[in-house]
Amino acid sequence: MNNKVSIITPSYNTAKFIEETINSVLCQTYTDWELIIVDDCSKDNTDEVVAKFNDSRIIYIKNETNSGAAVSRNRALREATGRWIAFLDSDDLWEKDKLQNQIAFMEQNGYAFSYTAYHKIDESSAPFGGTIRGPKKVTKFALNNYCWMGCLTVMYDREKIGLIQIEDIKKNNDYAMWLKVIQKANCYFLDEDLACYRKRSGSIRDHSRLKLIKWTYKLFREAQKKNPVSSAILTARNLVFGLLKKIVFVERQ
Repeated sequence: MNNKVSIITPSYNTAKFIEETINSVLCQTYTDWELIIVDDCSKDNTDEVVAKFNDSRIIYIKNETNSGAAVSRNRALREATGRWIAFLDSDDLWEKDKLQNQIAFMEQNGYAFSYTAYHKIDESSAPFGGTIRGPKKVTKFALNNYCWMGCLTVMYDREKIGLIQIEDIKKNNDYAMWLKVIQKANCYFLDEDLACYRKRSGSIRDHSRLKLIKWTYKLFREAQKKNPVSSAILTARNLVFGLLKKIVFVERQ
């Protein structure tokens, strides 16, 4: 298989941010990539923003109907032609050596699944807070406890993992994806801050704790097909380990 990176980017109403996101990919020191943007019937001028880029590596696809991020990610994964699969939402950013450093890390160690540290930016792209890290090794058991990796930092080797498709759940669909990938390989942490997660008003983490608990339960019950008792236990463990992550792995400034 080739050594190309397929970058999976679902998009919905991010015309304000997607130009900066695309530029962060164009600036990568690793140049063998394809950026697959699947737009979920945006109501803004995302089309016009993306059309300004004249680069054959940028592939722009539109869903026929508004279907959600899970369907968009699934479609992009079916279109992907690269060996390495990476994820970047349409409002987030990468540091210029993200792909190069992460691929080197995986090739040198024989890893099929990895993630990196990252930091937050606001809607004006100003950084705030500290670097967010995670455990050096994430196993199936550890991933059931909590989603340790930021979506924008994840990469896996499609040659070893194969095609991944997830259930159509509206929330936590990236977590559902990692729970499938982890069945094939453990996930390893590269301790380099290589990505910028944009914190926007109205994001999932702005919702009430009750809603977050509900969505986590639905992840295990509907996407993972766990029974009600197991789903409730796993949801409770997520609450505990989510607190642990804030204490141990989030840098305080």
